[in-house]
Amino acid sequence: MPNRPTANRFEAAPERSAEFAHLSLDGLRNYRAALSTEENRVSYWRRILQARLDVVRAVDTGASTATEDLSGVFAESRIGGTRTALLTIVPVDDMPPLPDLVQLWGREPRTGDSAGNATLVHELMSAETQLSAYRSALHRRLAAATSELIARYREDPDLCLSVLPSKPRRASAASS
Repeated sequence: MPNRPTANRFEAAPERSAEFAHLSLDGLRNYRAALSTEENRVSYWRRILQARLDVVRAVDTGASTATEDLSGVFAESRIGGTRTALLTIVPVDDMPPLPDLVQLWGREPRTGDSAGNATLVHELMSAETQLSAYRSALHRRLAAATSELIARYREDPDLCLSVLPSKPRRASAASS
C-alpha cells in the first residue's frame, strides 16, 4: 500500500446528509464560514475568561492588578450575536447554552474577600466549561458541514471550480 497520508483519511467516503439538503452550495460554504468565525470568537472568549481567572486569583492573593483596563472586552455586541444566526441555518438541539458573560464580567474581585473571590472563580470556571461545551458543539457542526461539502464535491468534482475566482473577460481585438 502506498504511503499516502490522505489515502485513509476517512474510513468511508462522506455521504450527503438530509440535514443540509435545504442549503445551496454557496449557503453551505457560508454556513461553514459562519461556524468558523463563531469558533474563533468562542476561543477568544475562553482565553479572556482564563485571563480573568488569573486576575481574580491574583487579587485574592494580594497581588496588585487592575481590571478596569479589561472592562470593555465583553461588550454586549460581541456576545451571542451569531449564535442565533447559526441555529436558524441548521437548527439542532446539540448547542448548549452560553453563559451570561456580560453579567459575569461586571463583577470585580475584592482584596480580602476570599469567599466572594472563590465564588467568582467558581462562576468563571463554570462559564469556561460552558464555552468549551459550546465550542465542541461548533466543532461537531463544522465537521458535519465539511463532510457535506466533501460529499457534494465527490458527486460533482466541477463544483470545486466554482470557488475559484474567475478572470474578467478581455474585450477581443475584433470588437475594438
